[in-house]
Amino acid sequence: MRWQGGQRGGGIEDRRGMGGGGMAIGGGGIGVLVLAAIGYFVFGIDPSTTQQVASQFGQASATQEGQQGTPEDQAGLFVDIVGRNINDVWATKLEGYRPPDNIVLYEQGTPTGCGYGQSAMGPFYCPADRQVYLDLSFWQEMETQLGASGADFARAYVLAHEIGHHVQTLTGASDQVRQAQARASSEAEGNRYSVALELQADCYAGVWAANAAAVSGGEVAVEQGDIEEGLRTASAIGDDTLQRRSGGQVSPESFTHGTSAERQQWLLRGYQSGDPAVCDTFRGL
Repeated sequence: MRWQGGQRGGGIEDRRGMGGGGMAIGGGGIGVLVLAAIGYFVFGIDPSTTQQVASQFGQASATQEGQQGTPEDQAGLFVDIVGRNINDVWATKLEGYRPPDNIVLYEQGTPTGCGYGQSAMGPFYCPADRQVYLDLSFWQEMETQLGASGADFARAYVLAHEIGHHVQTLTGASDQVRQAQARASSEAEGNRYSVALELQADCYAGVWAANAAAVSGGEVAVEQGDIEEGLRTASAIGDDTLQRRSGGQVSPESFTHGTSAERQQWLLRGYQSGDPAVCDTFRGL
C-alpha cells in the first residue's frame, strides 16, 4: 500500500504514554478487561457493547487530553495520513460529512464517552463522543494471535471499518439498529441487526479503498496484493473463525459481526463498486 506521500491531518489525539491501564474494578477494571477480551476475540462482540456493560459498574471520573497533531513515529504517522485520506473520501461520498472529532491513540486504557476503554476491546468507535479509539498494539495482536495480515492495507482496513461506524452515526443507521434491537423478540434477532451494521462498515472500508487514490492524487493507493491481505484479515476476524479458534462450538445465533465469508464478501463488494449505495446489508431483515 502506498501512503507515505499522503496529506497529514487525520485529527489525531495522542494519549500514548499517559498511563491509564491499571484501573479498579469499579471503573472497568481487570474483570472488564477479561470480559472484553473474550467478547471481542472469541465471540466478536461489539466493543461498545462491552463498554456499555462496564459503564454500569461506574464511569472513570478523570478525563484525559492528549497531544493534538501529527505524531512523529511511523505508526502514528500512518494513522494520521490514512485517517485523513479516509475522511477525504467520505467528504466526496456523503453530503455534509464531518470527520470524527478525533482518532485517539492510547495504551492499555483510557476514558471515553462510552465508558472506560481497554486495549483488549480492540479498536472501537464511540458514538457518544464521535471518536475512534485505537491502541496500536492491536495490530500486532491481530497478526500474531488471530492470524490476520500484518500488511499496511490490513491495518488501514481496520481503521476504515471504524470510521465506517462514524458514517453510520451520521446517516442514522446506528440509531435505527439500536431501535430495532430494542424491539427484537430475541437476542438472536437483535444480533442479526448487529451483523448487518458490522458488514456495512466492512463494505464502507472497501468503498474507501476504491477511492483512496482518486482523492489523493495517487499518494495513498491500494497496490497489487493489498486486497488479498485485507480479505485474509476479514477472514481471520469472522465470528465463525473466532469461535472455532476458541475451541468452542460455532453458534450462528450469537454472531455479531458476520462470518469470515460474509466479511470478505462485503469488503470486496465495496471495493469493486466504490459506491456506498451497494452497502445495503439490511435488506431482507
